[in-house]
Amino acid sequence: MMNARILRTAVLAALCLVAETHASVALAGSCPADKVGINVRPMDSTPAKDVTDNVIASIDVAKEPAKIDGRLFRMRRLEIKPGGVVPWHSHGSRPAIIYVVQGEVTEYASSCSVPIEHKAGDATPELSVTSHWWKNTGKTTAILLSADLLPVDAKDSHTM
Repeated sequence: MMNARILRTAVLAALCLVAETHASVALAGSCPADKVGINVRPMDSTPAKDVTDNVIASIDVAKEPAKIDGRLFRMRRLEIKPGGVVPWHSHGSRPAIIYVVQGEVTEYASSCSVPIEHKAGDATPELSVTSHWWKNTGKTTAILLSADLLPVDAKDSHTM
């Protein structure tokens, strides 16, 4: 009887720990609800610094069954050295998803009044309302993967 009670308590404790861990992971890398707003952070003019941006692959999706004219489905690898910066930019015409492979970066978004921390394993959407800049606040090089739908006529030096 005592062993069953200990086992049941251990199982419940483990389930609580798993639930707590998953809850914290789900909230990682997002703006706290009470800090979200429209244009609560002004544009920042910090220039690009110590960042490389390489296209891994791209697909002209007009030629695929999705037939999205005028768009490239593109994947890039960004490496940001400690203290490095991805300058202020908008996703008004270019939705994207960022995945942090290594390191940590801080996002300064127009829709959040506080900095947003992103660590290895975090993924975050960059929607049409997103304007922001990123800084590597860690001690190691951060590696990010970015998948986006780039307009073919975009003035972006990293199209192919």
